[in-house]
Amino acid sequence: MTTFTVTAERGTGPVWVLECPEVGAVSQTRRLGNAADEMREAISYLSGLDPSEVDIVVEPVLPGEVSELKARADSLRQQADEANEHAARANRAVVSRLKQDGYSLRDIGIILGVSHQRVAALAA
Repeated sequence: MTTFTVTAERGTGPVWVLECPEVGAVSQTRRLGNAADEMREAISYLSGLDPSEVDIVVEPVLPGEVSELKARADSLRQQADEANEHAARANRAVVSRLKQDGYSLRDIGIILGVSHQRVAALAA
């Protein structure tokens, strides 16, 4: 499997202009989700590979301000994911300690503000 990178930049009107500089393939599509399929045949032909051997990574090219906003959103999402993981670990520690101290799953659920089923999942 050979991987090719396709850039997709919004053209004039409702089309995405697709380019794979590695082999010189250019095309367009109305839907970004169709970009890989749209380019597969051209990349396959120009590279001499069978279409089943071609893996395509589509990289949308966004305008400067939008690109900065997306990078910020991605960063915040990653921070949120990390914070959620820390919170889950802390909740598991609380559940473990309260179970050791003899609290019921229902009581722990009330303490944490979650269902007793969630407490059981955290305890597992």
